Amino acid sequence: MSNYSVMKKYGYIWMTLALFIISVTGHWITAWFYYVEEQQTHNQQIKVNEYLLQTTRDTLENWQSEFLQLIWQVAGLSFLWYIGSPQSKEGDDRKEEKIDEILKKIGGKEGEKIITSLNRKYPKK
Repeated sequence: MSNYSVMKKYGYIWMTLALFIISVTGHWITAWFYYVEEQQTHNQQIKVNEYLLQTTRDTLENWQSEFLQLIWQVAGLSFLWYIGSPQSKEGDDRKEEKIDEILKKIGGKEGEKIITSLNRKYPKK
């Protein structure tokens, strides 16, 4: 098991979530200022219920047209990047061969001993 913290291990997802929260919060805040300005321009009363209904509608329309597509692309990428697809994963045998070559180049005879020791400890299937 790796020693990565949850924050580091799922950093990409946390960053995506943070950007999502920031963007939705920014949308609602700017919508509030726009709503207040519109109401004042037309000398109309500011009604929170009307603002909530209008902004919810606008948010959902935005999600339907663009945001959900983007979220799906990000979520899909995150999912595939996290679990990896069989095509993008490097086989264990290839990784093992690379490590063996590195140990031979760097360690010389000592590297050969390490490889032999590891092969005894973890025999190939």
